Amino acid sequence: MQLMEKTDPIDRVKNWLESLQYSEATLAVARKILQDIHRGVDATNAIRRNPLPGGGYVAKHVLVAAYRQMVESNQLKPDENLLARIRMKPIRTLSGVATVTVLTKPYPCPGKCIFCPTDARMPKSYLPDEPGAARAYQNEFDPYLQVRSRLDSYHGIGHPTEKIELLILGGTWSAYRRDYQEWFVKRCFDALNEVESASLAEAHQLNEESAHRNVGLVIETRPDEITIDELTWLRRLGVTKVQLGIQSLDDVILEKNQRGHSAAATLRATALLRAAGFKIVAHWMPNLLGASIESDRADFARLWIEAPAGLGYCPDELKIYPTQLLKNAELYSYWQRGEYRPYTMEELIDLIADLKPTIPPYCRVNRVIRDIPSTHVVAGNKRTSLRQDVLAELARRGETCHCIRCREIRARQVRPERLEIADRVYYPAWAEEHFLSFVTPDDRIAGYLRLSLPQTPPHSSWQPGLGLPDLQNAALIREVHIYGQAMALGAEKEGVAQHSGLGARLLGRAAEIARSAGFRRLAVISAIGTRRYYQKRGFIPGDLYMTKEI
Repeated sequence: MQLMEKTDPIDRVKNWLESLQYSEATLAVARKILQDIHRGVDATNAIRRNPLPGGGYVAKHVLVAAYRQMVESNQLKPDENLLARIRMKPIRTLSGVATVTVLTKPYPCPGKCIFCPTDARMPKSYLPDEPGAARAYQNEFDPYLQVRSRLDSYHGIGHPTEKIELLILGGTWSAYRRDYQEWFVKRCFDALNEVESASLAEAHQLNEESAHRNVGLVIETRPDEITIDELTWLRRLGVTKVQLGIQSLDDVILEKNQRGHSAAATLRATALLRAAGFKIVAHWMPNLLGASIESDRADFARLWIEAPAGLGYCPDELKIYPTQLLKNAELYSYWQRGEYRPYTMEELIDLIADLKPTIPPYCRVNRVIRDIPSTHVVAGNKRTSLRQDVLAELARRGETCHCIRCREIRARQVRPERLEIADRVYYPAWAEEHFLSFVTPDDRIAGYLRLSLPQTPPHSSWQPGLGLPDLQNAALIREVHIYGQAMALGAEKEGVAQHSGLGARLLGRAAEIARSAGFRRLAVISAIGTRRYYQKRGFIPGDLYMTKEI
């Protein structure tokens, strides 16, 4: 396989930036609006009462550009509150980090799933006009260009980019050759570091003090690709979270849809991932061939049955991807023969509204539908606002969802002294999990830590700590996350959760629990850009993890 030819990314990004020029007349109006907002006028009202000379109104990205010019010329002092009021799409970074999504180049997938769309221009299961996929296609799947264009977009609409979660999509990551994987990740880090490195190790080292630090690296793959060797390789790359296409936990449904793996393979994969400290994002698909509303309800319940009485999948995050009937998927021919019926929009809303309140509070529901444009959907639900429709139905019923996303503090003010630590203990396969969270008096989550106390499966070839030296006799910190608007490294702001000491307090409680359970040390699956954070709190670098004696 020949690697994609490197283009000249610096020149292309520079040309794009130079095209974003605003007239002096426009900037003058923008400065007047900023002065009004600074005096306390609502941003929308300030924009409307200061129209442009030729008609129309100033866009928020122009306000952001004018704000930065005024700060650079000392006409205005840096003001995080003012920037927050003119920021476009603030929800993009209200979970505490900025997510940058990139796609790998088209490459054969080992799966033969009948529901996956096929487009030769794209990685398996993606279409060129999905939002993230379109950006990748426009940038010729060059990882450097994809990252830089997204960072520039965030910067242009006023979002901080100091903490970046890098999400690598493209079907089955594990199917790509490892030299391509290493090159791809290195180029992503080069874009974050704004300098080209000689090796991935050098790129990692530079990112520890980069202006855009990687606080999470996510890939997606199949359950049957998960082995101890694969997990070791993922750690070498810096991966901290794995999206796992489980699709269903019913072997009959998996076989009908030619998924190519069993539910037992999914259980083993989730257990191995947890034992290695990774965060687990499960993709679950209702309305597969052979499924019904009733069987989907039963299948969803299997996700949360704990061990040893049950199975113990217990994913940390969930993407609900209702099957969408697409003309370029093999499932289309089943529909033509009358062998498949898509659920209606009303059926889907009722089903997901039934399921959402059953999700445990340790899980975050990231999505309830794919971003596939409705023009591709042949029959069934075509609404991309399914999450909002489900939430409206829950409100009508007087019910609520208790997943993490529905309980995040987001932009709410926080008083740290009023927060309480809750310890939710649950039992996935071969582990005792502690979901430690800071909650407000009205049960909103300000931050959390995932602590895993590993157990060795009986009659198994697993070695303690999977045979990895860093994990011997170690309790695992799989994630520390503080919510609220993402803030620049070292920045402080009254009433926000980030940078208020909540992470250190969670680490202290985790150490107490691990010590009481008989563990001699903590191991954390640190992202590259969070290594310095953990070093300041007593952790030392190991081979693949950072550890601390307790």
